Amino acid sequence: MRKRYKILLNSLVVLSLGLLSGCSNAVSEVLHPQSTATASSGKTIKVGILHSLSGTMANSEIPVEKAELLAIKQINKKGGVLGKKIVPVIEDGASDNATFAEKADQLVNEYHVATVFGCWTSASRKAVLPIFENSNNLLWYPLQYEGMESSPNIMYMGAAPNQQIVPAVNYMHKKFGNKVFLVGSDYVFPRTANAIIDRQAKHLGMTVVGEKYVSMGSTDFSTIVTEIKKAKPDFIVNTLNGGSNDAFFKQLEEAGISSKDIPVISASVAEQEVKGIGSAYTTGEYTSWNYYGTQKNKQNKAFIKAFKAAYGQSSVTDDPIEAGYDAVHLWAKAVEKAGTTDVDKVKKAAAGLSYNAPEGKVTIDGKNQHLYKTVRIGKIASDGSINTVWKSKKQVKPDPYLKGYAWAKGLAK
Repeated sequence: MRKRYKILLNSLVVLSLGLLSGCSNAVSEVLHPQSTATASSGKTIKVGILHSLSGTMANSEIPVEKAELLAIKQINKKGGVLGKKIVPVIEDGASDNATFAEKADQLVNEYHVATVFGCWTSASRKAVLPIFENSNNLLWYPLQYEGMESSPNIMYMGAAPNQQIVPAVNYMHKKFGNKVFLVGSDYVFPRTANAIIDRQAKHLGMTVVGEKYVSMGSTDFSTIVTEIKKAKPDFIVNTLNGGSNDAFFKQLEEAGISSKDIPVISASVAEQEVKGIGSAYTTGEYTSWNYYGTQKNKQNKAFIKAFKAAYGQSSVTDDPIEAGYDAVHLWAKAVEKAGTTDVDKVKKAAAGLSYNAPEGKVTIDGKNQHLYKTVRIGKIASDGSINTVWKSKKQVKPDPYLKGYAWAKGLAK
């Protein structure tokens, strides 16, 4: 009984955090979970939402949560899924991998949600992965990532490395030169991404003139900036995550290094992060994603209008935000097609499923549960928007293990 009270108390706190973040504008009802309830009972279907509502990743993850809640509201307005209303159960990963694992276990095994939308860092994804595999539940993961993984219990909504990292290096190499400096947070995504870049650089005849890592949330880049000035790279590849990006770009600028001197291409800086850092420090820098708010199509126009109406006209949309939104719509389409929330049947129904998303058409690869996506390199403008300067001619097939690149042989372990 004491454990039950602790679980319910934690949930009340987290739900309050979610509502304070603006979620109440998008969804009128958030379920107070009962551990004995089933995922689909009566006229409702419970789904989990698991993001950092506190800590160094909160600035990035709260807007993704908002997009997922917006999608739920839209689906419910049209009658829900299988004639039932979707009710989100919100938990806070608190920018801590152990907390993510604890909350994922509660969502899946205590609250018995039908599926979960969530995580950001690869470390948090890997922390919860065993829980989803052991319970045969399904995580819809909204972020680009380092690849070298394909779990049957994860739907990968973000870019695989051949849809972000590889084209980013190709673009910067052709435009700026052969010398690259690598800066990242010290966890699995940056380290694996940079291992890929190192191989790719050798294949292209490039030189990695520096490779440095800092712990999550670090704000002191004085030594790294000094090393960058000494190494004189043609460009920097940035795989920092969370609040560290704010300090990094500001300290580059303070050291007299602007985008005109040494351009930076970032893998985890989108419009939301630019808004937090300030465009004064990021104008002219580059990003590699699949979606930007500046894309012109009717789906994106409707998405931005709905997002701003729910969360304020100053709100911005970006790639992870859009991917979280897509995830909910794709899950709903798969459930409708399957006629059930049963995980195995939903996965089978999802194979080959397409959706006209704000970023354009996306399609689920039934073999690895990643998306076919268009790749876009963007340049940050002075108003904080990001404009596409290069894009792939068609949807790129996801290749999480980089099997299509001879130079990548042996990277997957």
